Amino acid sequence: MSTKPKLFSPGPVDVAPETYAAMCSPTIGHRGKDFEELYASVQPGLQEIAGTTRPVYLNTASAWGAMEGSIRNLTRKKVLNLCCGAFSDKWYDVSLRCGKEADKVQVEWGEVITPDLVRAKLAEGGFDTVTLVHNETSTGVLNPLADIVKAIREFDDIMIIVDTVSSFSAVPINVDELGIDVMLCGVQKALALPPGLSLMIVSEAALERAKELTDRGYYFDFHEFEKNHAKNNTPSTPAIPHIYGLRERVEFMLAEGMENRFARHAATNALTHEWVAKHGFKNFAPAGYESKTLTCIDNNLEIDVPGFVKAVRAKHNLLINGGYGKVKGLTFRLSNMGNETLETQQELLDALDDVIPDFL
Repeated sequence: MSTKPKLFSPGPVDVAPETYAAMCSPTIGHRGKDFEELYASVQPGLQEIAGTTRPVYLNTASAWGAMEGSIRNLTRKKVLNLCCGAFSDKWYDVSLRCGKEADKVQVEWGEVITPDLVRAKLAEGGFDTVTLVHNETSTGVLNPLADIVKAIREFDDIMIIVDTVSSFSAVPINVDELGIDVMLCGVQKALALPPGLSLMIVSEAALERAKELTDRGYYFDFHEFEKNHAKNNTPSTPAIPHIYGLRERVEFMLAEGMENRFARHAATNALTHEWVAKHGFKNFAPAGYESKTLTCIDNNLEIDVPGFVKAVRAKHNLLINGGYGKVKGLTFRLSNMGNETLETQQELLDALDDVIPDFL
């Protein structure tokens, strides 16, 4: 049987053996003391990483469940979706499918959402919710979170929902200081777990807003999560192996130190950017707004991207990504998130150096 490749795609990413070992802990009943202790054990660390005193809800679902749930819990009148790539664009579609009135700020893929664009749209009036993808994985754009939140706060009674799926734990995000109403993420990106679990942090103001809506459903009802959190539990059957793995990763991150973790991601990201420049490629994201967890590379040299991805896997058993959505083939993506170090990132770049001459 062939060995599966190591993942350098932008999620799922490579999972550490220690995490897999933790996930193999014995199954326990999820409506008893053992699970309550497990649930409670991850809360302080997650709160420290997120910069919050609020509970961190654990969802047995991908982040899209939390993204849809946030719309259903918070939008009374009209939601503004900030769109700059595949995942932020999709949020607008999800808003409409939830039966909500929605509008969007739309920029070209590879461009950044600016506070001025947000401010101008909100000035039209009628909005009570805004969604933002912090780190747009499809384009490698890191939107200016603090500046955008500040612009939104110039308007009254607007809930701010932020997707930090591919930025959480890799760059500083202080939820309480920023004043984010809902922060959500999946675990298969920088947290370096297998897919299947997502996290939500919900402000007290968002809980109050949710009381006003009667169509928020059950599975992602914020009040069901809050009620069960008080008992160190979840509304529905939890993904127990994932929570064991989450506890192991949280302990690892805090032992590493968050400032060291942020610096490690910045260093591996910078190393990747050096490779991009050395070979004459360009970063798809604008200067100053590049993701710190992945690099989306503009295929300005017009190489055979599918062939390059295939050759890297065949020769070195490493999996990179050939672009996503409408920029597939026009870009390719390299991840540095999660567990990667300068040494492991260099191994990837050495492999790419070995293969790229055949494609230039």
